[in-house]
Amino acid sequence: MNATATIARLRALIDHPRTGAEERDAAQRMLGRLLARTASPGRGSGTRRDGLGRHVRIDGIVDAIRTDIAVARTLQPPSDGPEVLVHDAVRGAPEDVTFDVVADGDAVVVVTIDAVPPAWGWVDDAGVPGVSPELQGLADRIAELVNGYNHHRPDGTPRFFGRVRVPGRTLVW
Repeated sequence: MNATATIARLRALIDHPRTGAEERDAAQRMLGRLLARTASPGRGSGTRRDGLGRHVRIDGIVDAIRTDIAVARTLQPPSDGPEVLVHDAVRGAPEDVTFDVVADGDAVVVVTIDAVPPAWGWVDDAGVPGVSPELQGLADRIAELVNGYNHHRPDGTPRFFGRVRVPGRTLVW
């Protein structure tokens, strides 16, 4: 059996409504290994997605994003040597800031940035309230992280849609 037929059969097994969870997971792992061997460059994949497999469920993506945020918050750059310190907006955010990552259905990932100190996150330019450059940079960094797990299907639609929000406001990215 050639690789194309095997890929088609594994995808059919994964997508079949009566396939059990364990069997679906095993088929996803097999398909991931097979696609890793036969992958073509330029699949339209996110930079972080390849480690999760093609048919990962949205909950797996949410868990991976949570882990990445936690690592970014706690990981300290090496202090030995004359290396240039790279600023990371997630690590540079105030300690009080929290992140909540949830799936909204099967096609939306929502990251909520909560407990933003008003002096750090908001500005008031000539009586018009707005988002501070620091908060916008944080939202952009989170959006970049989320998009790293996304990919576009052959028809051009993304696997999921991502949103970054601060309670009461949705930041555009």
